[in-house]
Amino acid sequence: MSFGRTWVRITDSENIPLREGRAVRVGEREIAIFNLGHRFLAVENRCPHRGGPLSDGIVSGSSVVCPLHAWKVDLEHGTVTRPADASGRCVKAFATRIENGTVLVEVPRAPDNTYIDDRVIALCVGERPGLDREELSAGA
Repeated sequence: MSFGRTWVRITDSENIPLREGRAVRVGEREIAIFNLGHRFLAVENRCPHRGGPLSDGIVSGSSVVCPLHAWKVDLEHGTVTRPADASGRCVKAFATRIENGTVLVEVPRAPDNTYIDDRVIALCVGERPGLDREELSAGA
């Protein structure tokens, strides 16, 4: 059964530095959002190997290298590209878009067919200086 999808405003694009990731919580979901310069990509913030925080990884092209055990995850599709024997392992990738300088992420609607509004967005553990929780959750 499908419940549809909705776009959720996350933060101003300038709050995510070039070639870095930031973790956000949208409802019960922890998402890593990456600034690749010409676009933003988003995936689950949990490496499929041992659960490492992908938002803390090193961005390489359109992939991120997990900070725990160096698994490489493609940010466009969520597939693991390294190690080679991890074929079939992946994380969920989320569509993103920029609207008036704000990063939006497409997430599934809740089972009760409500949508997740901007007030449930919060920074995850591992907050970085320069990102303000109020900025991330404020509606524009």
